[in-house]
Amino acid sequence: MTLQATAHITRFAPSPNGKLHLGHAYSALMAHKLAGAGTFILRIEDIDLGRRRPHFIDAIYEDLAWLGLSWPTPVMIQSERFDIYKTALNKLRDMDVVYPCWASRADIRDYINAQPGGREAWPVDPDGAPIYPGLYKDISSAKRDAMMWEGGTYAWRLDSEKAAKRARQKQANLSYFEASKQESIDVNSGLYGDVILARKEIPTSYHLSVVVDDAEQDISLVTRGMDLQGATHIHRILQILLEYPEPAYYHHELVREADGRRLSKRAGDIGIEYYRAQGYAPAQLIDDLLPPLTT
Repeated sequence: MTLQATAHITRFAPSPNGKLHLGHAYSALMAHKLAGAGTFILRIEDIDLGRRRPHFIDAIYEDLAWLGLSWPTPVMIQSERFDIYKTALNKLRDMDVVYPCWASRADIRDYINAQPGGREAWPVDPDGAPIYPGLYKDISSAKRDAMMWEGGTYAWRLDSEKAAKRARQKQANLSYFEASKQESIDVNSGLYGDVILARKEIPTSYHLSVVVDDAEQDISLVTRGMDLQGATHIHRILQILLEYPEPAYYHHELVREADGRRLSKRAGDIGIEYYRAQGYAPAQLIDDLLPPLTT
């Protein structure tokens, strides 16, 4: 039985910080297709308030409708849900699996550069960023309380070791199901180190908000690009700790340029809007410019 033969709840969750490009179209179409007889949901992930632009939200609706997609309304808007994310963060604080960190990017860079071998010898995460060195992980409770009282900018980091240990107390086997390969994959709790889950001024990060929202919207099959496969190791631990249902995952290939570079808003890659203006029919765009949708 193919995935499409099962009724899934899937979602496409773009950020309104630029126009959608072909990679977004492929991801949205894949999610829609894999929903089968189920439901395809659109979510707007706009927790980055500094880059959020309302006109890009309207453009997302227009581009997806042009592709022939439809979705239930009202659409979930993450920036309207900060109190909900804060509640989830407080649950993790009560479990003592997160801690405040005052280290700036410069602090982290300087610490790593001062170690033997410097940046080149330091372990990195799947995105190529250096693993956080734990500068504020083991400070005393008294010092931590004093620093929080003094204020200053800090972030809440997940204590990956404590979190994995606590998750294993709830569920001995830490894994997730990769539907694209029909196999179970063991969770590597240290893959990203102690990631940021929230900041003082914004009570969430991608990792926390996406887990909370997928649970609230009953997403049964998370479809997203291969570039986010590593993040699933974090998300499964959070799902277990917060006692959320476990979805299956389908990580699809990325749409790339001829030189192998993946498409990017920041690189100014041609958006779906361009093809609309050039008179392309949606079916022509899908057939001619996108990789085949296979399941």
